[in-house]
Formats: sequence, C-alpha cells, structure tokens
Amino acid sequence: MARFTRTQVILKMAESGMIPVFYNSDPEVCKQVISACYKGGVRLFEFTNRGAYAHLVFEEINKWAAVEYPDLIMGTGSVIDAPTAILYAQLDSNFIVSPLLNEEMAYALNRRKILWSPGCGSVSEISRAESLGAEVVKIFPGSQVGGPKFVSAVRGPMPWTNIMPTGGVEPTESNLTEWFKAGTFCVGMGSQLIKSAHVKNRDFKQIEQDVRDAAALVKKLRELYPVRV
Repeated sequence: MARFTRTQVILKMAESGMIPVFYNSDPEVCKQVISACYKGGVRLFEFTNRGAYAHLVFEEINKWAAVEYPDLIMGTGSVIDAPTAILYAQLDSNFIVSPLLNEEMAYALNRRKILWSPGCGSVSEISRAESLGAEVVKIFPGSQVGGPKFVSAVRGPMPWTNIMPTGGVEPTESNLTEWFKAGTFCVGMGSQLIKSAHVKNRDFKQIEQDVRDAAALVKKLRELYPVRV
C-alpha cells in the first residue's frame, strides 16, 4: 500500500510546485540522483518506467528511499496501461503519471486511492479525465500541446483544473514565470533539470545545486502565483 495518501500527494505538489523526472537502469545512479534532489530541497520524485526491468529498479530504490528519506514521495511516470499501473501500485508507488488518457488506469488506481495524473492534449480529454477522478492532469509534451498559453486558455472556462506540464519546461526564470503566471499547478522537469552530462560524469553535487536553484525559483513563483487545492 502507498505510504502517502493521494491527498497528501496533491498537497505536496501544490506546495513544492515541481517534480524531478528521471530514469536510469542502474539503481545506484538513481539513488545518487534522488539524494541530490532531496538535498536540493525536493520532496517529490518521479521515476519513469522506460527501460527493461524498470519495475525492479523502482522496487529497490523505493524501498531504499523509504528508509533514507521517509518524507520523500516517490511516484512513477510513463505508465500507459492498467496492468503496469497495478504493478507499480504493488511496489508502493505513491502516484502514477501517464503520457495519455487510459480509462482503465483510472478505475484500477481509484480503487486503491492512488493519485493518477493522465496525459491530456485537449479540453475534452481534460474534462473526461476529471470526470474519472483525476485531481491533476498532465499536458505532454507541454510546449507542443500549446505551452503556457494553453494552460491559461483552459483555466479560463475551467478554473478548477490543476495542470502539470512536462516536456518543454526549463529551470529558467523566464520559462518558469510563463508557466506559473498562466496558472500551472506543478511542473515536471527531466533532462532540462537533471542534465545527462552531469549524470554521466557522476557530478551529483552539480545536480544538487541545479535542483536547489530551481526549487528556490519555483518557491518564489508559487508565492507570486498561488493555487487553490
């Protein structure tokens, strides 16, 4: 069973405003990156389900994180079907993020009260996701779907909608200001935040600093552009 309720997850999303997104086939590399993110101020982390035996990597790092960083909320991304979602639920994933809208995932995860964030690319998809119980919808790829202007346009007629863009989000003041000013609930950042060169060179101190800088910037913007939960 997930250690954190979906209410706790959504509140932390609103508070922190950002989620690092990362995958590596080596559990030890993942642990180092997670440690760097945690030390940089992050309390949510999304492990992406992208490689062979990814669930085994997640099982190891999630057990490890529960001991080393008990207040860190670990979740899983790039999940596209209900069987995979249940697999990660069995491994105590605290939230599930998908690049698409799959109704079977909603039924499976709602039964277990695990927060589910489906990928949407239109107002109709967003509305359907919300009718299925999604508290936070993902737009992906964020910049290609329409960027901050899309978020602002959706929240005009649907101000209750909580949107999390992933893809095209950069840890710069100009880019993040656009997203949060538009009404973004939370952002997901992958390679723009956790640079592959730093991972390859095992420069985890630099990753920690990059995350700390991004977290500070997001905190400032969250105070300027608060959201209602």
